[in-house]
Amino acid sequence: MILSVVIGLSAVIVAIRDGEAVVLTVRPDQAAGLPFGPFAPEKDRTFELALRDFVSSQTGFELGYVEQLYTFGDLGRDAPRAEVGAGRARVVSVGYLALTPSASGSLAADTVWASWSRYFPWEDWRKGRPELIDEGIAPALMAWAGKDAGRVARARLAFALDGAPWNEERVLERYELLYEAGLAPEAARDAARADGRDPPEPAAISAALGEPMISDHRRILATGLGRLRGKLKYRPVVFELMPAEFTLSALQRTVEAIAGIPLHKQNFRRVVERTELVEGLGRMDADTGGRPAELFRYRREALQARPAPGLSLPGRG
Repeated sequence: MILSVVIGLSAVIVAIRDGEAVVLTVRPDQAAGLPFGPFAPEKDRTFELALRDFVSSQTGFELGYVEQLYTFGDLGRDAPRAEVGAGRARVVSVGYLALTPSASGSLAADTVWASWSRYFPWEDWRKGRPELIDEGIAPALMAWAGKDAGRVARARLAFALDGAPWNEERVLERYELLYEAGLAPEAARDAARADGRDPPEPAAISAALGEPMISDHRRILATGLGRLRGKLKYRPVVFELMPAEFTLSALQRTVEAIAGIPLHKQNFRRVVERTELVEGLGRMDADTGGRPAELFRYRREALQARPAPGLSLPGRG
């Protein structure tokens, strides 16, 4: 019998550092996790205010842009199902996506910025199709799928097998497929925990599939990455990751770091110009390491005149 439901809050906090997309993580245990904390209905006025307060106290980081992501409430997500059924509180987590232009500043102990690729190494296509897909993931998924046409089709579409196109937004679908197939390291851990056993040593392929996270935090992280990749195309959220002044090359690198795909330089610049969301400052950035480039700013005031689009992603082809 479930005696109570506890509401928790989790934050996917994204920044760009040295041209790479990074997420803020904490280490309450041996495995990493996202910043998380309880919602106290007797004192917290809103979920978002509670989130901002506990993230600041837990990590030393002050949140800027925040939007609600999803509610995660699967049975046993934070404890073995047997314990939940025996009367332990069921934990429901409200996830948030937060964006910041800076990954600098002092942080609390055991709090670090970590690259997306640390947790999803198959998601970065900027230098081409990752070898991990064809050399590790595809054979393992096909062995799991066997002659099940439905499983084969899911694997093909999720991981762009047999000529299928890559869809960068399907981050959660790919992770959940790996989990269902028993390949994600969390799958064996959670199955053992549900049966009251010690977690087994991960299989060789599982060890190559990114660093596991506590509870279902890697699922929350996958949801955040997929959401952000999708929003790039229809809302100007990328500018929440940019400093007040930036070059168009820096803007392109930021979009590429989030989307995980390379973009055509000239086509990308034409897309940016059509949106009328940036304005040249008439000054040059001499710290580019090459030819000086013009500095731009985000025209936030444009949002007051009309709904602002995102940026389409013109790939290199």
